[in-house]
Amino acid sequence: MALNKIIDLYREKLIKSTQELVSIPSTKGEGKESMPFGEEINKALEYALKLGEELGFLVGNVDGYAGFIEFGHGDETLAILAHLDVVPAGEGWTYPPFGGQIHDNKLYGRGAIDDKGPAMAALFAMKAVMESSAPVNKKVRLILGTDEESGWEDMDYYFKKQPMPDFGITPDANYPVIHAEKGIMHIELYKEFSKGQADKSDILSIKGGSRANMVPDSCICYLKGEDKEPVTTEGVSAHGSMPEKGENAISKMLDLLSHDRLGDNDLDRFLADLGRLIGFDTKGKGLGINYSDDVSGHLTLNLGVIDVDREGGKAIIDIRYPVKYKEEEIIEAIEQNLDTSGIGIRLVHGQKPLYLPKDHFLVKTLGRVYREQTGQDLEPLTIGGGTYARALETGVAFGAVFPGKAELAHQKDEYIEIDDLILNAKIYAHAIAELVK
Repeated sequence: MALNKIIDLYREKLIKSTQELVSIPSTKGEGKESMPFGEEINKALEYALKLGEELGFLVGNVDGYAGFIEFGHGDETLAILAHLDVVPAGEGWTYPPFGGQIHDNKLYGRGAIDDKGPAMAALFAMKAVMESSAPVNKKVRLILGTDEESGWEDMDYYFKKQPMPDFGITPDANYPVIHAEKGIMHIELYKEFSKGQADKSDILSIKGGSRANMVPDSCICYLKGEDKEPVTTEGVSAHGSMPEKGENAISKMLDLLSHDRLGDNDLDRFLADLGRLIGFDTKGKGLGINYSDDVSGHLTLNLGVIDVDREGGKAIIDIRYPVKYKEEEIIEAIEQNLDTSGIGIRLVHGQKPLYLPKDHFLVKTLGRVYREQTGQDLEPLTIGGGTYARALETGVAFGAVFPGKAELAHQKDEYIEIDDLILNAKIYAHAIAELVK
């Protein structure tokens, strides 16, 4: 039977499975034995593996860090890497963030597009290939991660226990195919305040943001005086790789305080320096890192987290740098621009860029499959987002957001359109069939 017809037969089960998976609030929690990232993430992993087993696949749980669902045979393995963890829901949702509700042909919930919906599309794509008459001369393994949003401990652990696939894709970005991903760095800027210095400030504490890779939508500042209400600023959340699409509440707070609140003491100078060096800048000009190249374009910067009290202050920035630059160059430039401020720098997290030429077999094959299934002849893309493709020796991101559709990852009212969910499954089915024949 033709692949697309099989997907249509499984349409309702695919939708229901996505709803049920989205309804699990799989944000990172306290680790326990066999549940390294908390109970809710573990529930999501167990749900997906049980579903895979019910669909007739070989499944495996890699000590709670990741799982896999597999079929096929041969000496080579095609991997599909997806993740089941999600970022915090945040505020202001129209529909419950973990409700999995469908309204106007859209399935709403945290993880609907990033990355539970695409994970389910890939699973049912595998089912379609397995049930069809398409030749399968390689193994196909769906690898389900659980720490993509927080540090990738899952992939570090998984690949210590399991073999590296020959090549693979991840359904966690955009179509037609991503052939380059910028490098990623999370850098902490910190300063300890001299004893007694902070007492000269009107500011008691500032907190804003929850993740470096999210544009913060709120920031709160507490001031001296029991009768004083805290100062708050509100923004608009967006993915940290596209800071220009959000409104940064921390930047708003720094700007607000700069007008009449900041004096000559360690705490206030720390805030003033952050405002001067970063402020509303999303390209790193103030830190001397406004780099770009002809493959992946401009560097981006997101001021994602701030935490200041009377003892000291820290801020965490998310940097996505062009593929032709190196981590060491970024750090050296920042250190030079921080030289007179007394602010320290610490690399919290780093991932090197990914780049495959446009004529690479994987890029060409996936581009052709996308063209045949959609009728759209489009050039490969580069992105600032970091996907599991970097965990592979040879891999690229393939979908799941279609051209012209809203970028909803990490934003309130995240959803996946039902028609897009089904079309994703069909595209992935044809991609699998082409890559394993």
